[in-house]
Amino acid sequence: MDRIQSAIAKARARRDAGGLTDPSRPGAPGGPAAAAWAALPAARLDARQLRRNRIHADRASAEAGPFDMLRTRLLRSLKTGKWRRVAITSPDAGCGKSTLAANLALSLARQADLRIVLCEMDLRRPSLGRLLGLPEPPHWPDALSGAAPVEDRLQRIGGNLGLALCARPVDGAAELLQGAGTLAALERLERRFAPDVVLFDLPPMLRADDALAALDKVDCALLVAEAEVTPVAEIDRCEHDLAEITNVLGVVLNKLRHGGGDGYGYGPAAE
Repeated sequence: MDRIQSAIAKARARRDAGGLTDPSRPGAPGGPAAAAWAALPAARLDARQLRRNRIHADRASAEAGPFDMLRTRLLRSLKTGKWRRVAITSPDAGCGKSTLAANLALSLARQADLRIVLCEMDLRRPSLGRLLGLPEPPHWPDALSGAAPVEDRLQRIGGNLGLALCARPVDGAAELLQGAGTLAALERLERRFAPDVVLFDLPPMLRADDALAALDKVDCALLVAEAEVTPVAEIDRCEHDLAEITNVLGVVLNKLRHGGGDGYGYGPAAE
């Protein structure tokens, strides 16, 4: 574990620690990354398709409110920790982590001074393309394996949201996520596009070792649980495993039966 923590610390020390919205950073408006963003192929989202898939945070609304609250808390934590890479995972399938990741990315992107990248890392069961109504996106794992440049496997929504999605399931997902190519691809993404926040939609933690394979490449993590369904013991186990590798920001409870809207609640990680 000491070697893992040392490797994480060294990797983070190589990154730009300038913090969010630093006007001197490479990705600031008019900076070196502006041309790279402009060159990304633009994709359009269909509002009706988004609503059918419970995606609401592309515009301000009552339904977007819980995601906007989570966005504000997240940005505060990132600024304090000088973090950029955020993993979103869950104990098991069906907790709604991918839906939350998509909504959070769109909520963040409504802040025009931020640049956001949403990376699909649930390679065995990719779903973000379907949720966003983009069924045939460029295949992001090609960049992770080194078969294609990072910039050739991203799409852009508006001027400040990049999407790195999977077009199809991937065999050997854990091996790919642990490989040197994945770390190299993420470092190239940050050098070229200088995003303020990179969200990673990771696989469920208790289904396979894929999530654990990727966690040493992030700064912090959110754990998504299904209210009244996910056992407390599973939440505790996953929080413990996350805390051994990265910083745990908190637990998001999905599908709450009270409070209206889409039923999301957020709380700090257990001590």
